Amino acid sequence: MQRTIQDELEDIRSHGLLRSTRMISGRQAARVTCDGHELLLLCSNNYLGLADHPALAAASIAAIQKYGTSSGASRLVSGTMELHERLESAVADFKKSEAALIFNSGHAANTGIIPALVGRDDVVFSDRLNHASIVDGILLSGAHLVRYRHNDYEQLGVLMEKHAKGRCLVVSDGVFSMDGDIAPLAELVKLKHKYGALLMIDDAHGSGVLGAYGRGSAELLGVAHGVDIQMGTFGKALGSYGAYAAVSAELRDLLINRARSFIFSTSLPPAVLAASLAAVELVQSPEGDVLREKLCANSRFFRDSLTGAGFSIPDGSTQIVPIVIGSAVTTMQFSEALLAEGLFAQGIRPPTVPAGTSRLRFTLMATHTHADLAGAIERICTVGRHLGVL
Repeated sequence: MQRTIQDELEDIRSHGLLRSTRMISGRQAARVTCDGHELLLLCSNNYLGLADHPALAAASIAAIQKYGTSSGASRLVSGTMELHERLESAVADFKKSEAALIFNSGHAANTGIIPALVGRDDVVFSDRLNHASIVDGILLSGAHLVRYRHNDYEQLGVLMEKHAKGRCLVVSDGVFSMDGDIAPLAELVKLKHKYGALLMIDDAHGSGVLGAYGRGSAELLGVAHGVDIQMGTFGKALGSYGAYAAVSAELRDLLINRARSFIFSTSLPPAVLAASLAAVELVQSPEGDVLREKLCANSRFFRDSLTGAGFSIPDGSTQIVPIVIGSAVTTMQFSEALLAEGLFAQGIRPPTVPAGTSRLRFTLMATHTHADLAGAIERICTVGRHLGVL
């Protein structure tokens, strides 16, 4: 008998995996109004608090007044707007690359870049905990997929020795979005050189945050020169929307001609481009330095406090701080209990994370106050003890 949509939904619900949306009224800030209740927001990727920054808002408004509300079509159809080129030039300067290309989202970037670089006769070596958009890009490419254990560069070397053929691409998150740890980029660069591979880093959660100038994980670890494709997003720490690939001029030309998500999508509108341009400038300013320092202090305090309380937290040093619980049902009970305590912290379940590793994923912002976080930690510990997680 054929399964109905209702059957599928009931199966999802019975395993504690049913998802739904929550209504946020007003701006994305440290505190939000969610479903009519004021909550401390602890699950946003708005790491530097730029999503409601006056400079980004002013730039967007000015761009609408000058350029209108839409780009009209794909850049290969109705042309590249001035703001597209200005933003790509700013990104290339920011990332210290020859060139850059803008995509409409991180998912569009990864599903466009990877199939443009590799095909059926090629091999992609991918960390097992890479973001779903990377996996989707690899599947679309038709290339042979070889996965290596999370951050295990020694196993990666063994697998590259065995499977390398055709064009080889090594791809990894820079900062892993569900664990908050950083890839061993120096070792990946060495393997890339040894086997003549391309190296692509998805630095969506490192861009704007890591490194002396916020250029990301490759800057932090001093290996930016060895990474062929640095993908990053504007919609997280940079407070806007869209994504980019920082690449060589030659690779940019290839992506323009081969990346289907670029070729066949209406390009980003002026308001978004202008906000992103303002954000790229801001993160390199003294204000950006201050925001990164505050984010780092908040992250360290929050992580150390929860670890000291006895919660199971993966090793890491970034603004992403997960409490691994295991059970999807218990995870969602924890999340709901925190909502009742005035804390918005999202439960993460399969397929986003492997089965048996459901977790609460806390994300810190530069705009959280010490008092905000101290109060949140106390309530998290209280709920954790009540549920037997702590």
